[in-house]
Amino acid sequence: MARYKLTLAYDGSNFHGSQRQAKKRTVQGELEKALTKLGWKGRSVLLSGRTDTGVHATGQVASADLDWSHADEELLRALNSLLPADMSVWAVEIVDAKFHPRFDATSRAYQYRLFCQPVRDPIRERFAWRVWTPVDGALLEQAAKQFIGTHDFHAFGSPTSPNGTTVRTVTKAEWMQTDNDEWRFEVKADAFLYRMVRRMVFVQAAVAQGKASAEDIARSLAKQAPVKSRSVLPPGIAPAHGLTLVEVAYEESIRQ
Repeated sequence: MARYKLTLAYDGSNFHGSQRQAKKRTVQGELEKALTKLGWKGRSVLLSGRTDTGVHATGQVASADLDWSHADEELLRALNSLLPADMSVWAVEIVDAKFHPRFDATSRAYQYRLFCQPVRDPIRERFAWRVWTPVDGALLEQAAKQFIGTHDFHAFGSPTSPNGTTVRTVTKAEWMQTDNDEWRFEVKADAFLYRMVRRMVFVQAAVAQGKASAEDIARSLAKQAPVKSRSVLPPGIAPAHGLTLVEVAYEESIRQ
């Protein structure tokens, strides 16, 4: 019996999130079905974190204890032969028996895509948020800089546990123009609050459309920011389909 670290990719469009639900199709549920066919007898696989309905991933991490007598590459092939077409396992690795994909993670990275067009684009909108009016790239950059560092992100999400802290450390927050009308936001932190990235993107888009300012973001992140300073930010979150979990990082010591 060994503990395996599994790196997953999926198109979240037709999943009701990553976490298993009794009567809905989820990433965890499909992975557990495939593992069961290979002799897995566990009660639940572990995930590095939860992704909402519609959110995609290229770097979600799961772990499962499995009695597998063949090479890791054969487990990779076996799992992918059993998984549905909208998800796959990209890497398989034996790790320490105490490895936990959520609690052992040192950082997580997401990408969010948006594009500016006045008319719907059904193909692009599967993986990106269409906004109109156009965004100002210089204002996006100003907004993103406000998030770097350790802040209380209470205005941008809720804790992932009932008594959890809302303080997070963001080490990367950058926008890149990838096409004439398309932008990609890359953000990395020690951890994220529930819906934090989507809220960050929504507020930054509002700044870049002239509906808010980078100073409004800075005030909301200030230590012991009063409720009044939090409320200056426009309400709302960016849609799920533009978001992708791209990496969960760990120390080398997790390896067996």
